[in-house]
Amino acid sequence: MKVEIWSDIVCPFCYIGKRRFEQALEKFPHADNVEVVWRSFELTPDYQPEPGRNVYESLALKKGIPVAQAKEMSDYMANMAQEVGLQYDFDNAVPTNTFLGHQLIHLAAKHGKQGEAKERLMAAYYIQGQNLNEIDTLAKLATEIGIDAEEARTALTAGTYAEAVRYDEYQAQQINVRGVPFFVFEDKYAVSGAQPTEVFAEVFEKVWDEFKPTKPAPVMLADGTACGPDGCEV
Repeated sequence: MKVEIWSDIVCPFCYIGKRRFEQALEKFPHADNVEVVWRSFELTPDYQPEPGRNVYESLALKKGIPVAQAKEMSDYMANMAQEVGLQYDFDNAVPTNTFLGHQLIHLAAKHGKQGEAKERLMAAYYIQGQNLNEIDTLAKLATEIGIDAEEARTALTAGTYAEAVRYDEYQAQQINVRGVPFFVFEDKYAVSGAQPTEVFAEVFEKVWDEFKPTKPAPVMLADGTACGPDGCEV
């Protein structure tokens, strides 16, 4: 079973949805047969970081609301995150453009470490307050999941995976992804938003029942006398 997930690194509901999805997957009896593919999605592709501007100010500016209200919204999301074991630290989060981060995730996919990269970048942003605008920071994070820092630095500087990110976003447009996280199961069923773990569990079962792999019967090339439950042919 293939599951494609469009999400952004700095989307608070994407990290929460990731955890809930993983909790359901962990309990799914056929988890070993599930392939998870992370797709890129930028909530604010034209965002330009400004030194000194914090998350609350950035959110307030984006939504046209007071900073105090932006902080209340962030506190609400932090409380939701705690329910799945995530300790969001919005006070120290550094507003970022995620284009480079998504490119690093594509590089990681080449090494079979896409999931590890997604988790590492989200934790770096939401929990550890690291600056994902900086190539040096991203290169260091790459080494923590077993990718050579110089390879990461070179790929990010050259934009090696820039088109891969844009293609993911093009695909999102084609299937009318309006918000993230957005989960697509076997190119047929979609789940939008950070749904409860129980919803993901139900979807896993439904999709598995329809798409579970079956071993086809072999094509008979020659048929002759044989023995069966009712005896042997004579």
